[in-house]
Amino acid sequence: MTYRLVPTPLDGQGAELEWPEARPGGMADGMLDACIRTDGIREALDSLAQPEVLVVTSGQQPGLFTGPLYTLYKAISARALAQHLRERWDRPVVPVFWTAGDDHDFAEANHANWLRADGSLATASLEARPETAPLTPLYRLPLGTGVLALLDTLEADLASAPHGADVVAWLGRHYRPDATIAGAFNGAMAELLAPLGVVCFDSTHPAAKRLAARHIMKAVGLSQDLDRDLAARARALEQAGVKPGVSVGDGATLAMLESRLGRDRLIIDGRSLVTRRSQERFQLDDLHAIAAQEPSRLSANVLLRPVIESALLPTVAYVAGPGELRYLELTPPIYQRMRIIQQRPMPRWSGLIVPRRVDRVLEKFEATLDELLRPGEALETRVVRSHVPTDALSALASLREAIEGAYDTVERLGVAIDPTLEKPLKRVRHQALAGTADAEHRLISHLKRREKTELRQIARARTAVRPLEKPQERVLGLATFRALYGDDLIQDLARAVDAWYSAALEGNPIPS
Repeated sequence: MTYRLVPTPLDGQGAELEWPEARPGGMADGMLDACIRTDGIREALDSLAQPEVLVVTSGQQPGLFTGPLYTLYKAISARALAQHLRERWDRPVVPVFWTAGDDHDFAEANHANWLRADGSLATASLEARPETAPLTPLYRLPLGTGVLALLDTLEADLASAPHGADVVAWLGRHYRPDATIAGAFNGAMAELLAPLGVVCFDSTHPAAKRLAARHIMKAVGLSQDLDRDLAARARALEQAGVKPGVSVGDGATLAMLESRLGRDRLIIDGRSLVTRRSQERFQLDDLHAIAAQEPSRLSANVLLRPVIESALLPTVAYVAGPGELRYLELTPPIYQRMRIIQQRPMPRWSGLIVPRRVDRVLEKFEATLDELLRPGEALETRVVRSHVPTDALSALASLREAIEGAYDTVERLGVAIDPTLEKPLKRVRHQALAGTADAEHRLISHLKRREKTELRQIARARTAVRPLEKPQERVLGLATFRALYGDDLIQDLARAVDAWYSAALEGNPIPS
């Protein structure tokens, strides 16, 4: 195989996973209309139409060229869990990928990273928006003509890859100047996931917006109670050593409203509600009118979103990343107040795609993957140090040994003369040892400049598995690896994720 898959369990994934519990099935009225149609998804849609159907969901905000790898991992994880539940319960359980087009984080969505043929990292971004621009939801924000230049760059960088042309064609079908960021993401993800039987759900579809608005307004009506409940929940979690990472108890509702400055948080202000940034004031009746006439203007914040999802879909589990799992600890009071069934949060699969060329570098330098992944340049230093002349290393070792031995005697005699000499003599000893360390550092630094080729090989290998000193799945997108390995990679990922969940759910240790 020209690559290998290495699971890297996320924080808190050392234990067995608990099975989700079943719930009443069936999609809410109109929600099938919000499912994105694409070739190959008919069977999954037919299953969703069955009255007893349940779903396992995951989701992500839109990203350029489908965003980082973990977006795919979340969808494939939902698929694996749905398959296991389908077999366990003998009823239809469908994986659904919720596309969060309401999100307004343009800085998160506007860029993509991939590897060039030489192994270096390429980063491409859409044109930056002015700081004063309204926070427009991504489902309303066109890509613009700048996306064409980014596709040209991607095509040039992937030209030598076996499946590069196919990848560029796939992305080019969806990432068009007239498409919105969310619309392009929806189309590309739906086409990618259809062969796996994963349905993409457009949460900004008018049918979804209408139904969601009713639940959002219910949450607005409960705002003061929810604010108190969440503050108490946060205190209890913090006392237990859990940091959810989301601020609560500050008088903010769980609702967002598109207003003069774009998507804005509604804040409780006496008997009124005020948008946080634009300071527009609304009475509850005003918001009810918006919910009835312009439901697209309303959306849920990060804590309310999974609750809305469970209200719209018969969800038994939500597959989440580590940050989501932390803040989902806050949400039980919301489900309780709103009388909505809570789905079980489940960790997604996390892992590395390790290309064969990375393994060749590891073999050449007799290194491990863990050694390559460690922060800093310990591997480079070890490799270069192996080129330091043996006589020099012996001389440095002898010098250190001589210094240590001589200063043992000096310190012993000095303390006998005057105990106050102990600390000054230790400082002098450390200075002398530092001199030998500095000499070794200078030798290695000069060798590093001379051994550029070997160090470049290590740097390229590290860029493939830990780009920008961050996890691969959070930086690199699918384009690089699908261009190199085609759809075989996606099928291999599906098998690996399925095996991981199988082991975890059956009470075996999670593979590592």
